[in-house]
This record gives sequence, structure tokens and C-alpha cells, in this order.
Amino acid sequence: MEPEKSIALRPKFEVESKNSVEKILEKALVLKKELIADYQIKIIDEHIYFYFSKAKRKHYSPFLHIELEADESKTLVKGLFGPEQLLWTLFMFLHFIIAGLFLVFAMMAYTHWSLGQSLVLDFSIMGIMIVFWFSLYFMARLNRERGVPQMHELEDLMYKVLE
Repeated sequence: MEPEKSIALRPKFEVESKNSVEKILEKALVLKKELIADYQIKIIDEHIYFYFSKAKRKHYSPFLHIELEADESKTLVKGLFGPEQLLWTLFMFLHFIIAGLFLVFAMMAYTHWSLGQSLVLDFSIMGIMIVFWFSLYFMARLNRERGVPQMHELEDLMYKVLE
């Protein structure tokens, strides 16, 4: 997978493995014990989460979530790279605040327009919200670009589990 060429902030992918779900989960348990100093691996049912240890984690460090689906003689692996959940929650919260303020000032602009009052303040704040919105997007893109080498590390770790 080439996350640096993906436009999505949370790139997804699908791969197939010849191993069964049980064998993959066993390998993940073994790897979890071996690499405890560098990585955190969480296993919940048919879901495996790969994180960096606290010592290696940066604010832009990604995590990898894979879901295992048993198929006849193979296993379908659906993966998702994402930013740390706390950071993603913060970005979503800020997006909703900015969108809410934009809508409030759009409604106020309509009210002021219908009353024949000045619209300068309303449109100024709406413009500022648009600038903030784009800056949040580009900050997220920048963080994802910084995390690409770590995404490749997690991808290599995933392939060790899937082999």
C-alpha cells in the first residue's frame, strides 16, 4: 500500500492471507510478547490493533487496525490506518465547532440581510471559519505525511503476522 499517494486522511486497504484466522491470531499473540518494547498489539475477537509503544510514539504516530474475515481457504484482511484516537477526536471536535459557528453566522447574516443591516461582521467571521477549516485539513495532511514512515513500519509488522 502507498499511503503517501492516498488522498484519504485514514487510508483503507484489503489483502488476502493463506493462513486461517486462528493461525493469524496465534502469530499476533507471539509477536505481541516478542515486541512489547517497541509496539503495542491489542487483539479483540477478529480485530488486531497495532500501536507504537509510548517511547516511540509521537503526536502524529499512526495506528493500524486490521479486521480478519474467514473465507473458504483464505482470510480476507481489511486494514485501516488512522491517527491516534485522541488526536482524531480533537480534530473532529474542532471541525464540528467550526461548522457550527459557520452555520450560526450564516443564519445571522441572513437575518441581518433581511433586516437591511450590515453583513460585514457575519461574512468576516464566516471567512475566518473557512480559513480555519482548510488549515485543519492541511494540518491533518501534514501529520499524516510525517507518519508515513511509521505506517510502513506497522504494515511490515502486519505482514509478519499474516505470513
